[in-house]
Amino acid sequence: MTPVDAVDRIDPLRANRDNWDARAPIHAASQFYRGRDSAFWFAPFEWDVLGDVRDRDVLHLQCHLGTETIEFAKRGARATGLDFSPESLRYARELAGDTVEYVCADVHDAVTALSNRQFDIVYTGKGALCYLPDLPRWAAVTADLLRPGALLYIVEFHPLLHALDLTPPPGADPEALLLTDDYLGTHGTKARNSPRTYTDGPHLPTATAAFEWRHGLGDVITALLSAGLRITALHESDTLPWPRWPHMRPTPTGWYRLPPESPALPLLYGLAATKP
Repeated sequence: MTPVDAVDRIDPLRANRDNWDARAPIHAASQFYRGRDSAFWFAPFEWDVLGDVRDRDVLHLQCHLGTETIEFAKRGARATGLDFSPESLRYARELAGDTVEYVCADVHDAVTALSNRQFDIVYTGKGALCYLPDLPRWAAVTADLLRPGALLYIVEFHPLLHALDLTPPPGADPEALLLTDDYLGTHGTKARNSPRTYTDGPHLPTATAAFEWRHGLGDVITALLSAGLRITALHESDTLPWPRWPHMRPTPTGWYRLPPESPALPLLYGLAATKP
């Protein structure tokens, strides 16, 4: 059996949980996370939408190590983080102490896991939606977690980012970005089997298989509308919190963007929706 055949036989959601369990100790020890304050992970435009979170109930879905969750607590929110990886939450609790409540559950089981509680703000993104195979189901769950008038805020990597890469043909500009992968989810599940993760540190020793799903902006917006939510803002940004490609330049905030001579492309988006 080839490695590809072996991956094809794995349950995707269980494999992803095991994969994030394996990543957790590497990420928790990395400079990528340890070397940055929790405020770093928010783009300025996010707070324009989120506003003052003091004394508000904030839920961070698919929170991993809880870097953004901690920042909500620092700003005075009653912050809760939910993630399906017990190892991720073990390290998240070490980082946050008693300032954040963490709940271990699959995002699709969030309503039950949180005892039908509802929140003023539900926040998610930056590598979360690509692990969801069924956006309409997820959107319905998210709507149930919101109080009337509450805000869902998604800050996610733009689907165009996933479709671009540096693979120029011979003789072409080595910094030219080309469309090399799917923007839409038409081709279904994307399986990968790699010991590498996105932070510094060692390779994963086990659980190297993982699965992702592509979602275009239209898919995300349609899922939210179908769940009865009202779209209130969509912001596209040309910055990222890390250099996706080596020729990206640092911004004054420590994030990165493509150099001025490159095309201006959306790499991140913020999508706000409210519950009537």
